[in-house]
Amino acid sequence: MKISRLFDRFFTGIAPEAAYARACHLLERGEHARGFAMLGQMARDGMPQAQFRVAQAYLDGTGTPLSVSEGARWLQHAAEAGHAQSCFTLGVLMLLDIPCADDPAAAVLPGANGPGAAPARDPVTATRWVGRAAEEGMVEAQALYGYLLANGPEEVRDGAAAQHWSSMAAGAGCAQGYLGLGLARLETDAAAAMTALRHAAQEGLGSACYVLGMLHESGRGGEVDLVAAARMYAIAAEQDIRPACARYGMALLRGRGVARDIMRAETWLRRAGLRGDLEAALVVGDLHARGLAEMASDHEAVSWYRRAAMGGHADGCRMMALMCMAGRGIPAPDPHAAAHWLRQAAACGDDAALTDLAAILSRNAEPPAPDDDARAGTEQRALADGFAHAARNGDPVGAFNYAKCLLDGFGRTPDPAQAARWMHEAARAGVVNAQYWYGRMLLRGQGIPADPATARQWIDDAARSGMADAQVAAAQMRITGLGGPRDHAGALSLYHLAARQDHVDAMFSLGAMYGGGHDVPPDRQQAQQWFEKAAGRDNALAQLMMGRYLGRGLAGVTDIAAARAWLHRAQAQGVTQAGEELARLPPDPVGAEGMHAAR
Repeated sequence: MKISRLFDRFFTGIAPEAAYARACHLLERGEHARGFAMLGQMARDGMPQAQFRVAQAYLDGTGTPLSVSEGARWLQHAAEAGHAQSCFTLGVLMLLDIPCADDPAAAVLPGANGPGAAPARDPVTATRWVGRAAEEGMVEAQALYGYLLANGPEEVRDGAAAQHWSSMAAGAGCAQGYLGLGLARLETDAAAAMTALRHAAQEGLGSACYVLGMLHESGRGGEVDLVAAARMYAIAAEQDIRPACARYGMALLRGRGVARDIMRAETWLRRAGLRGDLEAALVVGDLHARGLAEMASDHEAVSWYRRAAMGGHADGCRMMALMCMAGRGIPAPDPHAAAHWLRQAAACGDDAALTDLAAILSRNAEPPAPDDDARAGTEQRALADGFAHAARNGDPVGAFNYAKCLLDGFGRTPDPAQAARWMHEAARAGVVNAQYWYGRMLLRGQGIPADPATARQWIDDAARSGMADAQVAAAQMRITGLGGPRDHAGALSLYHLAARQDHVDAMFSLGAMYGGGHDVPPDRQQAQQWFEKAAGRDNALAQLMMGRYLGRGLAGVTDIAAARAWLHRAQAQGVTQAGEELARLPPDPVGAEGMHAAR
């Protein structure tokens, strides 16, 4: 054995305090193994401060392999002996989620999860240990104890005691104490809370800056001050306070209290999202999906939406479903994946997702596996049962969905009479879709005697609410005089409203109305513009009309090549008149047809 080792053992045996100082000195100058060996002997002999340093060594992996469970074991020995720092550290350890199985040693703390496990997270027991450290006069413990008494588990909360301990820590100049005092006073005296929080913020405490920012933004404790709020969020965000990163990002995105800067907004929202803020992740996804991000990408949008969805955010699940249905950010549209994400959205509390899921399943957009028909049928019945339950409990949206199930035979035997009953219930409650569908059922006499006049009233109600399909239906009834007087001017106005919502049939109808033959002044140039918009969205009749207009020069412009291209597209969709129009066109110069494209 080396002389230095013998000296260490001799020193430990005759002068424990001096030996402890020597061991700490060895650790500080990098002789970790020697320092740890000396501390280990003193810890086994029952010296609390040595037990604490041994625990630190295990927790840091200094002079010995890292071991949370061994660190916790020695912390508990020292804490039970009244060592304040050990009480505090053990309490903090029990507030955290520590990964298990860090070493092969057996855990000895109550509630531990087996060999190598860290102490189980236990905020109640943690509060008690921190309280013991606070009673020993440890300022940091007093600050944390005050916070836990104000915001911890219900069984340890004590508002008066929280203010007492936070005041003790604040009186000692502890920034965390001022933070705790501010938080403890928030519900009873917002102005006093702000005063305490300002002290903590002046010491550079990011959490205090974040809470101050929220108070400035909401006006609690004073007036709304968006500039001060943004400034506080910025300081807290620079210290990596996750919710502050999100709020500062939103302030930059909206230009609230700070100049609008989408690029910087994305940077801070991305940082918050990467640290687990689901709402921030969703907003980053939106920025990419809407093309507002600096390097917008549907692939990036899907990545961020998936992050929010996997964290249980209902809107993230819904956006994943929309991206999957549209085939954005993925190789191709995937209704099966869309249905999966809608199920997840419903599980996260988005009741409206069930409606969308039912629509996908009823359109057979989610093809079942060859041996999966029974599962699909079971799922449809379960959805219909859920809608029926909601309808019977007075939910008007549930009544509409249940009516659609009964009308379409989705998870139920078709029953138009019952469908009409529930559709009427939903329509009377103001569900716009139900007003439109009940009007259609009255027009057709589905499950209820036909009544065009009443049908027109219900469809008009839905049209006034802004539903494009209802606006088109109401316009058509005015043109034909079904259920009421003819009103071509009113129809034209309704078609314009629907066309602004990109309703293709409305665009075609506007072209037809402006083309002549209606009680509105003809305007063939405007007619051609509307036909072109509808044709570009694959409306076959609009493509036919574009062929006629360009082939005959009806709006003042003749373009035979473009006319021929539009007519070929209409013909490919089964419009027989397109062939007749093609036959009337003059012969096309050799090769010219391949050199022109429909506009």
